[in-house]
Amino acid sequence: MLNIVWPIFIIISFSFAIFSGNLEKLNSSIFESTSDAINLSLSLLGTICLWNGIMQIANSTSVVEKLTKILKPIIRFLFPELRNNSKIEKEISMNMIANILGLGNAATPLGLKAMKSMQTENKKKDVLTNSMMMFIVLNTASIQIIPTTVIAIRNSLGSENPTSIVFPVWIATISAAIVRSNAYKGLN
Repeated sequence: MLNIVWPIFIIISFSFAIFSGNLEKLNSSIFESTSDAINLSLSLLGTICLWNGIMQIANSTSVVEKLTKILKPIIRFLFPELRNNSKIEKEISMNMIANILGLGNAATPLGLKAMKSMQTENKKKDVLTNSMMMFIVLNTASIQIIPTTVIAIRNSLGSENPTSIVFPVWIATISAAIVRSNAYKGLN
């Protein structure tokens, strides 16, 4: 669908720029946008590399085991099917920690790894288990204490107070988690 929508938008934009005599402005905005996109990408890349490195260090030390122990009661409550599977519990806790720290892009590979491990335990490969569905709900809600990625974006765009987003993010993610978990319960 997007393969159709985006070319239409581009054709309309170029046509409008030609007929309104703003081709020069369109051309300069294209180059400014690419420069801004590269600067933003480099800022985010640095942030992601930093937090991925911290997560790798935490994984190599006992920090992850301690955090997994702290999250274990929550994980056991949310994922009762996964009791006695410490590998998957550790992968889920790593993903939850990355989401809590607001590392959306760093959390994605960890979430995919956890989902892949849950799929290997799944007896019906073409049907999601309850644990897999709950994991999807938690990831889409993305409960965050420190929205690192959003703060980095706001900082790179010159925000005077990039951390002012923290409290609204708490409200939004907690609300999303409640709504999504209630919707999930309604499906079961």
